[in-house]
Amino acid sequence: MSASLASRRVATTEAPWVRWTLTAIALGFLLLFLLLPLAAVFTEALRKGLDAYLDSLKEPDAWSAIRLTLLTALIAVPLNLVFGVAAAWCIAKYEFRGKAFLTTLVDLPFSVSPVVAGLVYVLMFGAQGWFGPWLAAHDIKIVFAVPGIVLATVFVTFPFIARELIPLMQAQGNEEEQAAIVLGANGWQTFWYVTLPNIKWGLIYGVILCNARAMGEFGAVSVVSGHIRGQTNTMPLHVEILYNEYQSVAAFAVASLLALLALVTLVIKSVAEWRHEREMKALAELPPERPLKEAP
Repeated sequence: MSASLASRRVATTEAPWVRWTLTAIALGFLLLFLLLPLAAVFTEALRKGLDAYLDSLKEPDAWSAIRLTLLTALIAVPLNLVFGVAAAWCIAKYEFRGKAFLTTLVDLPFSVSPVVAGLVYVLMFGAQGWFGPWLAAHDIKIVFAVPGIVLATVFVTFPFIARELIPLMQAQGNEEEQAAIVLGANGWQTFWYVTLPNIKWGLIYGVILCNARAMGEFGAVSVVSGHIRGQTNTMPLHVEILYNEYQSVAAFAVASLLALLALVTLVIKSVAEWRHEREMKALAELPPERPLKEAP
């Protein structure tokens, strides 16, 4: 019997029926609340055949919603990438007055309803808002336009990358960065050759989660978009409009595309986790470095 197998048997003290019961409950929960709804989405989307499914996706309003969703994610994710790395670096590497307050602000979108976030942007940039008259005088549209959708999406998604990196960077400390600086590296070289390789997997996880939320956001975007068909409707908003109009096949077709994007995101995340575990296992199997012998 191997040492790892023996350790697993020692650590597992429950009776076999307990393990089987817990496994069955977990699998039943996944089947009932995840797999069956997912299967229902694709079943309803293909209910009238593949041609009707493709026609629903080729429809101009649907194609506009797809483009807007991808454009919003393409803008929001890089912005949150820069903010997340900067915020995590600041919180994990430095001690300063107001650090706890900054950490609380990072978590704010997790506590505030997305609808409230959308209303805040309407209050600030709407026609009757704080900056509304100035924006109207300069012919600048924020609310009920693409910029408002991007701002709302950035707000609800900016904690994901920062929250993934902060505990990771805190656990790693800053000894390696200090050593690089002592050896003559500048700030950019320290980040690129020391910090980034240490946080790359956490960064990938954060980007994946941020992108998934950006494409699926509904509440905040619904408030600031104005629901203008063909212009300010993202895919979740377009699904709502189609369903309210009793166009169930078209609604489920667009919803299935969202589900497919989520599955692709999940596959990418699983591959990243697998590669991370493989890399950590390879590092663990490296022989320890031998101490240098003292010169006679």
